[in-house]
Amino acid sequence: MNAEHVFTTTDTTFATDVLQSPMPVLVDFWGEWCGPCKALAPMLVQLANDYGGRMKIAKLEIDHNPKTALAYGVRSAPTMILFKGGQVQATQMGLVSKSQLTKVIDAAL
Repeated sequence: MNAEHVFTTTDTTFATDVLQSPMPVLVDFWGEWCGPCKALAPMLVQLANDYGGRMKIAKLEIDHNPKTALAYGVRSAPTMILFKGGQVQATQMGLVSKSQLTKVIDAAL
């Protein structure tokens, strides 16, 4: 994983890591038990490299960080939410293709 652009966030660090970030952050709400989440992980690393310097990607494990998941209405994994300036710009639920996710990101950036 490219640690520069893909990082782990938690209930404790979410406000600083994501809401106060100077650049947009795509948050992957995932679960360790979630097969589609594991399938999505390599694509997120690719996207982090593709958008390096323009966007960061954060991973938030929902079972260990229920407060943040609940606050944003995350009911299933994977759910990806793009934040920009502390505000939700786009939400994508489920396993999607890289091109579908790229469209969502490009529209929000």
